[in-house]
Amino acid sequence: MKVEFKKHYEIIGNNVRKFRKELGWSQEELAQRCSVNAAKISRIENARSDYMHSTLLEVCRALGKELVEMIKE
Repeated sequence: MKVEFKKHYEIIGNNVRKFRKELGWSQEELAQRCSVNAAKISRIENARSDYMHSTLLEVCRALGKELVEMIKE
């Protein structure tokens, strides 16, 4: 992961976690709704890896959120 993008990944990860918890979902449940594994959701939430734009769009769709909501602090 590029260092200059680290802050952005942290913001997105925090928002994914917040919205997931608001829905009362586990990481496993969100992962199933996005067709990815729970480990990937964990890496996104903890800003431990970069990920494909398509994966982020799937997460947004599953959470019922717009992409812009994921990048707001």
